[in-house]
Amino acid sequence: MEHDASDAGEARYELVISVDARRSGQYGDAEKPRMRERIYRILDTAFAQAGVDRRALYTGDRGDGVLMAVPGRIAVTRLLGLWVVEVHESLREENSSLRVPLGLRIAMHVGPVRHDSNGINGRAVDLACRLADAEVGRRLLDAEGADLVLVVSGSLYHDVVSAGGKFILPERFAPAELNLKEGEFTGWFHLPGRPRPDFSRLGPQDPAEGCEGSEGGRGGLRAEGHDDGPLDDGGPATADEDHDDDPGSARYVAGDDLSVHRDNVYHQPVHIGRTVNSPRRKD
Repeated sequence: MEHDASDAGEARYELVISVDARRSGQYGDAEKPRMRERIYRILDTAFAQAGVDRRALYTGDRGDGVLMAVPGRIAVTRLLGLWVVEVHESLREENSSLRVPLGLRIAMHVGPVRHDSNGINGRAVDLACRLADAEVGRRLLDAEGADLVLVVSGSLYHDVVSAGGKFILPERFAPAELNLKEGEFTGWFHLPGRPRPDFSRLGPQDPAEGCEGSEGGRGGLRAEGHDDGPLDDGGPATADEDHDDDPGSARYVAGDDLSVHRDNVYHQPVHIGRTVNSPRRKD
């Protein structure tokens, strides 16, 4: 998507869409190209079916996902409605032939976006990325055995989704208070083709993901929050340091589904290092 030189650096109100793949860190180097091909095929098919020219959008590759900005001349309701339906149907078709189904998390938010020669930036971009990375969405996919979870910001829900429209069913969105890096924010979650999400079915959080859902972490459920408060202009949130329950060991949890590590030994499948399921040992 091209902009006039005179508009360089000017903020525009656009729909930001962040698409992330479930457990992308567990794909090996040989599998990742095929995963990426499927994601782009799914998105391109959905854009074509929804009558949206993808060339009119900004598209940025994120390795395990895609970041997009949709200009204001394209109706947000078309993306929230028909496009999401087509993404879901295309994803289901792809997964019908896969032993391990591809899962996608999609987040949407409307806000001021700045374009430059390197891509897009702004608080609206940050919030969309962090909503897509929220732990609640990850757990919903697993608990419900779903292919796709959509999360929209509080302002987008109240301004657009709540009014309904073609293929937009506000009664099937459920709010969750998310504890993001900068504070508490409301995300509205939807599982296309399914009833309103029931967060009580999520069960206990995986201990390996504890710091990501804890205070200051990445998208844990909280009792109270607010819609779309101030964010800084930094990049997507990363996991904070975890509290160490073993004084004799170092421990961290890396962001973006990478790994859980103690004493330089990995304890879950990762695409780097090695996987160890036996008790610790010295090399």
